Amino acid sequence: MILVADSGSSKTDWLGYKDGKTISFSTQGINPYFLNAQDIFKIFTKLKVTEEFAADVREIYFYGSGCSTPDKHEVISNGLSLYFPKAFISVENDLIGCAYATCGDQKGLICILGTGSNVSYFDGVSTYDSNYGLGYILGDEGSGTTFGKKIVTSYLYEQMPEDLRSLFAAEFNTDKETIITNVYQKPFPNTYLAGFSKFMYPNREHPFINQLLIDGFQEFIDVNIKNFKDYKTLDCHFVGSVAYYYQDTLKQVCELNGLKLGRIMQKPIEGIYNYILKKEGIL
Repeated sequence: MILVADSGSSKTDWLGYKDGKTISFSTQGINPYFLNAQDIFKIFTKLKVTEEFAADVREIYFYGSGCSTPDKHEVISNGLSLYFPKAFISVENDLIGCAYATCGDQKGLICILGTGSNVSYFDGVSTYDSNYGLGYILGDEGSGTTFGKKIVTSYLYEQMPEDLRSLFAAEFNTDKETIITNVYQKPFPNTYLAGFSKFMYPNREHPFINQLLIDGFQEFIDVNIKNFKDYKTLDCHFVGSVAYYYQDTLKQVCELNGLKLGRIMQKPIEGIYNYILKKEGIL
């Protein structure tokens, strides 16, 4: 059996192939910056869906956020090995997975706009290391975490228009102390902050939210894309929930910056899965 995973900080999508059939399930996000091997093992021990086939898994191809260095690969591999002891495990960063799903074997820029954000150049075979993907404290421009942070701070600073403040207060029923505790004292503050970004979608046509989106996408392009020499001639692909749900605004900002927009995908898992099965000679 073959398992393929695409993991962000919030959620991991899994597809498996066995005897001509596809199995799908999901787990929480598996990011080696926030979880150790034992944490990963515990995720699967709580999943009844994996018990029946864990011993049959022979190959796992894992593509995830935070998996950019050998030591982080090892955290994921060690955790998965505890639950899938007979499996060969390949761990790569989420950018290469997204490149397989969007570019195939063509050159392009791969942009992730989900809970976090990142970008890389893909030459048709490999992605290249860059100075981007600094995480939710130093980077993550245009991400759910950054938008969520801007939403909640505008509320706390009373900079949010009053009509939106009333809607925000009714939806989240929170206060400064609760927010501070969750951000500074509890695990997964990035995911917590990203949760506030969902407030934007039903209010996306409000001038305040619309401008927030425009400014956020512009910042992502200025910081993460414009430093690539050929950024106006390369197809620029976007993957992630933020890119997908706010693609109308994203398209406008890309057009204003002269970008050659490629594919916009919410989830790359199916594209990655098909790429792996073709590589294995199954499709």
